[in-house]
Amino acid sequence: METRVKVVCAIVGFLGILSAALAVAGEATKVTDVKVTDFGQCMYPRSPALVLGFVAALSLLVAQIIINAVAGCLCCKTRPPSSNSRWTNALICFILSWVTFVMAFLLLLGAAALNDRRYDENISYGNYCLVVKSGVFVGAGILSLTTVTLGLVYYITVESSKMMWAPPANPGIAMGVPQVPPQSTEPVFVHEDTYNRRQLV
Repeated sequence: METRVKVVCAIVGFLGILSAALAVAGEATKVTDVKVTDFGQCMYPRSPALVLGFVAALSLLVAQIIINAVAGCLCCKTRPPSSNSRWTNALICFILSWVTFVMAFLLLLGAAALNDRRYDENISYGNYCLVVKSGVFVGAGILSLTTVTLGLVYYITVESSKMMWAPPANPGIAMGVPQVPPQSTEPVFVHEDTYNRRQLV
């Protein structure tokens, strides 16, 4: 595996793990104790889950941008002369990575926004205040890891196809000294008759 591929995998893998870890931290710090004021308003306290969710979404977004920037859009590529199974696997990973990315990104942003400090004027939801359900942050974290994993599989498949079907390098024109066998410096015997014939001519 080339150094560039290893670096991209390390960066994207780190961002994916960071996004999942921040999502789990958001689950642990989300707002659960909502107070109701005397005026019937839901009073949401400030929670670290707001920042954790936004940073997790940003990390996932950066990871997805890096993967698609270095690998390129598979839909825009011409099919290489590789096996159909390799092409199909790359296409499936590409599509699924975008599906899971959209789901995780929206869940992280939505869950983070619900943990902002605010007063909800509308308390007509059956006399209870809206809070993020348990497992939303964790589910978003799992989707983040899934997105990064599928993206890396797609990227590695595309890179391996490039290396497998890359045209041979052009050796160029040889610019060297012509190889001439060395001349013999030993005396050559010439028969006397041959010498006499040359003299007559």
